[in-house]
Amino acid sequence: MLSGIILQNEKYFTIFLLLNLIFIILFSILMLAIFLKYNYSKDKKLQEITKYIEEINNKNYKLNINDNTEDELSILKNEIYKTTVMLKEMAENSKKDKVKLKDSLSDISHQLKTPLTSITIMLDNILDNPQMDEKTRTQFIKNIKREIINLNFLVNSLLKLSKLDANSVKFINKEEYIEHLINESIKNVSSICDLKNIEIEVKGNNQIKIKCDVKWQIEAITNILKNAIEHSKENSKINVEYEQNKIYSKIEITDYGVGIDKKDLKFIFNRFYKGKNASSESIGIGLALAKSIIESNNGDICAKSELGKGTKFIIKYFKY
Repeated sequence: MLSGIILQNEKYFTIFLLLNLIFIILFSILMLAIFLKYNYSKDKKLQEITKYIEEINNKNYKLNINDNTEDELSILKNEIYKTTVMLKEMAENSKKDKVKLKDSLSDISHQLKTPLTSITIMLDNILDNPQMDEKTRTQFIKNIKREIINLNFLVNSLLKLSKLDANSVKFINKEEYIEHLINESIKNVSSICDLKNIEIEVKGNNQIKIKCDVKWQIEAITNILKNAIEHSKENSKINVEYEQNKIYSKIEITDYGVGIDKKDLKFIFNRFYKGKNASSESIGIGLALAKSIIESNNGDICAKSELGKGTKFIIKYFKY
């Protein structure tokens, strides 16, 4: 009976060893299959990533390679996706910049061409008519001088705008009385005020100061005053009022001229934009330059207008 029990135990032990062996073999096969599948998946992902990088190198940024899994390769894939999005934005901005530059060059070319053509025609008339009467000749010379002044203003304004666009202007900020900025700006436009007999009235607390680059802010205010004078009627006035609160200092420049059409109002700060009520001598760059300067000094400018009643420019210099 004892030998029978031993034989039965040996049989169970053999079965147990066999089952263990089968389990080990199956487990090994399973682990091998998982390993091979992981390697295959890894190789496939690496091939995908390589392909994505090749596409990116060929400037194809329209790839959606975002991955929701969290293994190492997926993290790498997501980082490549972020880089792709950034490169796509840079490429689009570069394209926009090229279009903008092309349009700007076209506008500049047009702006320069018109006065140069006019000057050439007037000079040809003077040279081709040596017997021209003195009055006509003098008028031609005055017109030529006016066109040269406009050209000089255009070129200088373009140079200043280019510096602002390139962030190459080093502003020297210091505390300055607003009254001083306004008075210096009025001096710059006094000659054209005299031509139209326009009076500029200034009202405000002469103790108000702002921190700014004096030279550039005088340039900005001068351009706004010049625009107001161009749109004003003869024998009229322009009001300049300024005040200060806890948030900002404000200058309001109001003319009582022809006003600006509502359709034109939102475009008046665009470069080379000339509304239907713009004067014939307007170049369409002074307000764009003023806006760039004021915004570079932590400021803001907007305009309100009503046809036949005039225009008000509101400048705000926010406290730092």
